[in-house]
Order: sequence, then structure tokens, then C-alpha cells
Amino acid sequence: MTDHRINEHGQPIGLPAEGSFPRPFPPHKPMQGRTVRLEPTQPAHAAALYEALSKDESGRSWTYLPGSPLTSLEDAQKWVEACAASRDPQFYTLCDADGTPVGIASYLRIDPNNGVIEVGHIHFSPALQRSAAATEAMYLMMRNAFDELGYRRYEWKCDALNAPSRRAAERLGFTYEGTFRQSVVTKGRNRDTAWFSILDSEWPKLKARFEAWLSPANFGADGQQITRLNDI
Repeated sequence: MTDHRINEHGQPIGLPAEGSFPRPFPPHKPMQGRTVRLEPTQPAHAAALYEALSKDESGRSWTYLPGSPLTSLEDAQKWVEACAASRDPQFYTLCDADGTPVGIASYLRIDPNNGVIEVGHIHFSPALQRSAAATEAMYLMMRNAFDELGYRRYEWKCDALNAPSRRAAERLGFTYEGTFRQSVVTKGRNRDTAWFSILDSEWPKLKARFEAWLSPANFGADGQQITRLNDI
């Protein structure tokens, strides 16, 4: 299938964009899954997020993120209040099956005119890392962007040196597009930024893969996966 057409001047041009634009700006509403619930971040989440994220005693989870490790509940309150007040990035608190906040993530660089949206500011507590709930949270945000809002491109960007983030993007089905060299200065140091994306045309296949992996039938009595996501 060709990815372009020829205009009346004999020049190659892009195919018509499907759908209407601008797409809706994401309504800040909860997203419910089987193992996790995403709530619009609120100041009331500060104490629980502080407790959850403080379980990373080394502070290594902050290396590639804006900001520094939270050293007090007062710091956490200010940080969460700023997240709650932000329109873009639009922050969500990830809550476990008991309703306890255990992480945070956001939509950002929201571009309704072009139907493009990015996921980022992902900060999971140690308890949430490498869990079904962590994967389901990412699935819920993708599903909302593609199925509910009709966006055509979903982006993931990270420090090119952040190997765990790059592996996570690839595991989740993102395609690596390249590295923007010296794209930003963060914490006084250079950052080369690796770009990844998922397109709306790729989403149906990825959605089916996520749903097969997230099925209770794919987890044993001990809660461990039977088939890896990349093997589905």
C-alpha cells in the first residue's frame, strides 16, 4: 500500500488525513482497569504518593525525570499541587486495587490540531514497577487517546541514555524513530532525546495484544505472567 499520492503537478504528497480536526482536548477523568485506576491527580494524593515514591531510598528513579527526590511531605505537597494545577502536562495518579496511590503519569505536548499526544512524567513506586498494573495503566492511557479521543499519533520520548525507558517503550509496542541530539538541557546537563511512537493504524493490533496479555487467564495463581507481552 502506497503512503502517498501524486497531485496535479506530478508531485508526491501525503494521503488525506482521516477524521476531523481539531481532536478533543483530553477530559481530565478517571480511567478504570482491572488492576489499576487512574485518577486525575489531586493535592489529597500527596501523602500517599510521598510514601510510595519514598520506597526508592536511593533516589535513582529521579535521575531522568524533572525535579529531585522528595525529602519531606511538604515537598511532596508542593509537587503534587503543581501537578494537579497543570493543564498540559495533564497528570494522573495511578491507584492500586485498594485505591492507594502508587505512581503518576501524564499526557503532555497535547496537540489537538494534529491529533498528536505524548505520554510522559512516568514515575512508578518500586511496588508498581514491572507489574501488570503498570502495563495496564499504559494500555488505558493509549486506549483513551486512540479509541475515545481519536488521536492519530501517540508519542514516548526519553533521555537516549535511559536504557530502562527505551526497553519499556519497545516492549509496549512503540517504534523507535531516531534521536534528537542536544535537544534539551536538563539539570544542567545535555540530553539527547530518543523518540518513539505508535500510530492509529497500528493500534488495533497492539490493543488486541494488550488485552490478551492482561487477561486473567495469562496469570498464574502466584500472579506471574504465563506468556510475555512480546510473545503474544
